[in-house]
Amino acid sequence: MVRKERVVTVEGLRGGNGSVEIHHFLNEDELMGHATMYARVIIKPHSSIGWHQHVGNTEPYAIIKGEGTFVDNDGSKTTVRPGDVCLIEVGQWHAMENNTDEDMEMIALIINERAK
Repeated sequence: MVRKERVVTVEGLRGGNGSVEIHHFLNEDELMGHATMYARVIIKPHSSIGWHQHVGNTEPYAIIKGEGTFVDNDGSKTTVRPGDVCLIEVGQWHAMENNTDEDMEMIALIINERAK
Protein backbone atom coordinates (compact mmCIF):
# COMPACT_ATOMS: atom_id res chain seq x y z
CA MET A 1 0.00 0.00 0.00
CA VAL A 2 1.13 3.52 -0.79
CA ARG A 3 -0.67 6.62 0.43
CA LYS A 4 0.00 10.26 1.22
CA GLU A 5 0.98 11.49 4.65
CA ARG A 6 -1.75 13.19 6.70
CA VAL A 7 -0.90 16.85 7.36
CA VAL A 8 -2.16 18.79 10.39
CA THR A 9 -1.24 22.42 11.10
CA VAL A 10 -1.22 23.39 14.77
CA GLU A 11 -1.03 26.94 16.14
CA GLY A 12 0.70 27.33 19.51
CA LEU A 13 1.70 23.67 19.84
CA ARG A 14 2.25 22.77 23.53
CA GLY A 15 2.02 26.48 24.38
CA GLY A 16 4.63 27.48 21.79
CA ASN A 17 4.48 30.33 19.30
CA GLY A 18 3.36 30.34 15.68
CA SER A 19 2.67 27.40 13.39
CA VAL A 20 3.88 23.81 13.28
CA GLU A 21 2.97 21.39 10.49
CA ILE A 22 2.80 17.72 11.47
CA HIS A 23 3.06 15.32 8.51
CA HIS A 24 1.89 12.01 10.00
CA PHE A 25 3.40 8.93 8.31
CA LEU A 26 1.32 6.41 10.26
CA ASN A 27 -1.89 6.62 12.26
CA GLU A 28 -2.32 5.25 15.80
CA ASP A 29 -3.68 1.90 14.62
CA GLU A 30 -0.70 1.42 12.30
CA LEU A 31 1.68 2.13 15.22
CA MET A 32 0.09 -0.85 17.03
CA GLY A 33 0.48 0.58 20.53
CA HIS A 34 4.27 0.83 20.26
CA ALA A 35 4.22 4.55 19.57
CA THR A 36 1.82 7.47 19.47
CA MET A 37 3.38 9.49 16.65
CA TYR A 38 5.75 9.02 13.74
CA ALA A 39 5.91 12.18 11.65
CA ARG A 40 7.86 14.81 9.77
CA VAL A 41 7.46 18.01 11.76
CA ILE A 42 7.97 21.42 10.16
CA ILE A 43 8.41 24.32 12.56
CA LYS A 44 7.66 27.49 10.65
CA PRO A 45 9.94 30.56 10.92
CA HIS A 46 9.87 32.26 14.35
CA SER A 47 7.67 29.47 15.75
CA SER A 48 8.18 26.88 18.47
CA ILE A 49 6.97 23.77 20.24
CA GLY A 50 6.42 24.82 23.85
CA TRP A 51 7.97 23.43 27.03
CA HIS A 52 6.32 20.08 27.85
CA GLN A 53 6.99 16.80 29.63
CA HIS A 54 7.00 13.23 28.29
CA VAL A 55 5.20 10.93 30.70
CA GLY A 56 5.17 7.24 29.75
CA ASN A 57 7.01 7.80 26.48
CA THR A 58 10.24 8.97 24.90
CA GLU A 59 10.79 11.08 21.79
CA PRO A 60 13.83 11.32 19.55
CA TYR A 61 13.97 14.22 17.07
CA ALA A 62 16.18 13.79 13.99
CA ILE A 63 16.87 17.18 12.40
CA ILE A 64 16.69 17.00 8.60
CA LYS A 65 16.53 20.64 7.43
CA GLY A 66 17.19 24.10 8.78
CA GLU A 67 18.38 25.18 12.20
CA GLY A 68 16.68 25.27 15.57
CA THR A 69 17.26 25.66 19.28
CA PHE A 70 16.63 22.57 21.41
CA VAL A 71 15.73 23.37 25.03
CA ASP A 72 16.76 20.35 27.12
CA ASN A 73 15.38 19.01 30.39
CA ASP A 74 17.81 21.12 32.44
CA GLY A 75 16.85 24.31 30.56
CA SER A 76 20.09 24.41 28.55
CA LYS A 77 19.79 25.52 24.92
CA THR A 78 21.67 23.89 22.03
CA THR A 79 21.67 24.91 18.36
CA VAL A 80 20.71 21.90 16.23
CA ARG A 81 21.20 21.30 12.50
CA PRO A 82 20.69 18.46 9.99
CA GLY A 83 22.24 15.24 11.28
CA ASP A 84 21.68 16.10 14.95
CA VAL A 85 19.44 13.86 17.07
CA CYS A 86 17.74 15.13 20.23
CA LEU A 87 16.61 12.47 22.71
CA ILE A 88 13.92 13.18 25.24
CA GLU A 89 13.81 10.42 27.85
CA VAL A 90 10.76 9.26 29.80
CA GLY A 91 9.78 11.92 32.34
CA GLN A 92 11.91 14.67 30.82
CA TRP A 93 10.83 18.12 29.69
CA HIS A 94 11.86 19.91 26.49
CA ALA A 95 10.99 22.50 23.84
CA MET A 96 12.12 23.32 20.29
CA GLU A 97 12.43 26.80 18.79
CA ASN A 98 12.92 28.02 15.25
CA ASN A 99 14.24 31.56 15.51
CA THR A 100 15.25 31.76 11.84
CA ASP A 101 13.54 32.99 8.65
CA GLU A 102 13.49 29.45 7.16
CA ASP A 103 11.46 26.32 7.92
CA MET A 104 13.06 23.80 10.29
CA GLU A 105 12.23 20.14 9.66
CA MET A 106 12.69 17.06 11.81
CA ILE A 107 11.46 13.51 12.10
CA ALA A 108 9.71 12.85 15.43
CA LEU A 109 8.89 9.44 16.86
CA ILE A 110 7.03 9.23 20.18
CA ILE A 111 7.72 5.73 21.51
CA ASN A 112 5.70 4.32 24.40
CA GLU A 113 7.59 3.19 27.50
CA ARG A 114 8.06 -0.57 27.50
CA ALA A 115 5.88 -2.62 29.79
CA LYS A 116 7.48 -3.52 33.09
